[in-house]
Amino acid sequence: MTEKKERVSVEIHNRSYTVVPDDESATHVRLVASLVDQKMKEIQHSNRHLDTASLAVLTALNTMNDYLKLKEEYARLLGSKKRKEEN
Repeated sequence: MTEKKERVSVEIHNRSYTVVPDDESATHVRLVASLVDQKMKEIQHSNRHLDTASLAVLTALNTMNDYLKLKEEYARLLGSKKRKEEN
């Protein structure tokens, strides 16, 4: 018998969504949704003419860019740590 997963309701850009998280807590899902909503508001503030689809794509692009920068910085820091440990 399959386990029924918890559903989490969130609001992003004045729309309600129901999310069924894999392993994340409801608190984590709400935090992520809040951050997405915040990023959309930031982008919309400087680009008021954007429709919702364009706003969503720009939010995804900005978020992925931030993610990749953090991932690169993390790899750089791990490399630096490894070099220090080797010396």
